[in-house]
Amino acid sequence: MFLLRGTDVLLRAKTMQALANSSVAGSPVGPFQIVDTETGEVVDKYLYIPGNPKQYRFDAKEGKFSIHYDENNIEKLGSSLSFQPIAWRIFSDDILGQGLKIWAELFFIDEADCVSEILFHGYSVANLERLITPLVYNRIKLNEVVLTVNADKRENNKIQPKGIYYIASFTYKAADKAITQEMTDYVQIVNLYRRETLTETGKTQVAKNVFNPFVDLLPEPEPSELQEEAPEQTALA
Repeated sequence: MFLLRGTDVLLRAKTMQALANSSVAGSPVGPFQIVDTETGEVVDKYLYIPGNPKQYRFDAKEGKFSIHYDENNIEKLGSSLSFQPIAWRIFSDDILGQGLKIWAELFFIDEADCVSEILFHGYSVANLERLITPLVYNRIKLNEVVLTVNADKRENNKIQPKGIYYIASFTYKAADKAITQEMTDYVQIVNLYRRETLTETGKTQVAKNVFNPFVDLLPEPEPSELQEEAPEQTALA
């Protein structure tokens, strides 16, 4: 058997209780649910299949963004994408058949109210880290801003014919405080992760609000461990 870390369980339980207490007594609509105006059905406000978020991709060869539902259902977008992060992590791992790389994974709610995810690697990750540094020193959290990601063209003149590729550059603006608070509450009641990007061997540099079963799920302690006596404490004068 496995269990969540105690602090995570307690935090999520308190958050869910607070949200429940804030709702209208007797209302059939729970936290982060809405009533369909056409059918009267109570539905989730934000759509999310656990472990399988809506996938956005950045093509470093073409400098374009796209939405991948599957390999035969791809919606192409432009060379810029804006979103407000709700969870993120920077890590190194061998995933998606691409070998060992440093990755940045960001989760957000898109315009269609779908929980979404996008990955960056290489120089794009370095650019994101350069943006995060001044945010930290100005006491601004990444989930408090709206990121705009642009595809910047680069040339490799060391090969002939010269190679053309793109890296992601990041700018930001302050996000709406009410939306930020709602997103902060939402991430406390869901487990945000993409199943394909998690392994037992990945090394995380930084993570926020991302659920990782290899870290967040612990073996249930043996009864003997629970009965161990606490070490004696030395009294201070």
